[in-house]
Amino acid sequence: MRRSRLAAFVSSLLLAAGTALTGAATAQASSLAPTGGYAALGDSYSSGVGAGSYISSSGDCKRSTKAYPYLWATAHSPASFDFTACSGARTGDVLSGQLGPLSGTTGLVSLSVGGNDAGFADVMTTCTTQSDSACISRINTARAYVDSTLPGKLDSVYSAIRSKAPNAHVVVLGYPRFYQLGTTCLGFSEAKRKAINDASDHLNTAIAKRAANHGFTFGDVRPAFTGHEICSGDSWLHSVNWLNIGESYHPKAPGQSGGYLPVLNAND
Repeated sequence: MRRSRLAAFVSSLLLAAGTALTGAATAQASSLAPTGGYAALGDSYSSGVGAGSYISSSGDCKRSTKAYPYLWATAHSPASFDFTACSGARTGDVLSGQLGPLSGTTGLVSLSVGGNDAGFADVMTTCTTQSDSACISRINTARAYVDSTLPGKLDSVYSAIRSKAPNAHVVVLGYPRFYQLGTTCLGFSEAKRKAINDASDHLNTAIAKRAANHGFTFGDVRPAFTGHEICSGDSWLHSVNWLNIGESYHPKAPGQSGGYLPVLNAND
């Protein structure tokens, strides 16, 4: 009788443990593969400029099959996949042309935006073609914009996303640091490289704060890109590409698959 009761007791413990483990596994699977549709919004870092393999129908938006949204959708097979990210997009472009697919059935939204608003292309052009002082002056202008104007523009985008996709988990992805410091690197002085990296950190901090205020998740890609910056010898970012200037300072295919995709996977 005692042995029977002991066996029953042990069986009940094993059953409870099994149930707990199954529940934990289910919860983990749920966090990794949210139900509902997936919408990928934003700028060239989300569309995949620089990664090649562009979808012909996307035209100048240059959406790539090697971009992290496409890779994520291929791996997870969401109920629907709407890829509206577009090269050159600013916050106003996201508001006016990218939110159409969002609805109550959208389960996941990813987004990168803000760099173009802050004058990313002009900053990099100035720093590539002009002096250290001109580069740093242009960066300071961009930093001032990030402090004074960008937060309100991000708020408008984030509020619109939440309004149109009330049930979605929203992951806001940031930008990498561009340069490895302390190395010999042709073309850019150490002062320029440090100023550009510091500006990227400043932009990421502003984006992360606004995302948190809206209850969104900020995906920081800087750790993933560490060791793969320009001047590292194993760069996941294009430097100046004179044959295709639009790809300059954008992630290569490994930057999308090894930099951005793991961050989305960790936060989806």
